[in-house]
Amino acid sequence: MPRTTQLRTYTVREGLLDEWVERWRNDIVPLRLKLGFEIGGAWVDRERNQFVWLISYEGPETFAERNALYWASPEREAMGLDPDDYLLHTDDRTVEQRY
Repeated sequence: MPRTTQLRTYTVREGLLDEWVERWRNDIVPLRLKLGFEIGGAWVDRERNQFVWLISYEGPETFAERNALYWASPEREAMGLDPDDYLLHTDDRTVEQRY
């Protein structure tokens, strides 16, 4: 399958941006990496209370299939992390690298 990259922008609930970043870094990133995803970077936009990151996958399944595996995994369930507790809005865009 070809490499798929998503640019993800999350608007975080007021006062929870730093806590979200820690949960993302400590819980989400290790499992994503274990399942073959790559993280291209992550940024915080404090003025807009947003968290922006790049995630890619290139492997035998499609991005969507691999993402479904992530969400169905026992490790994801064990996190006890409901994104709705932190995120007001998400915008996921599939992008193509040109430079």
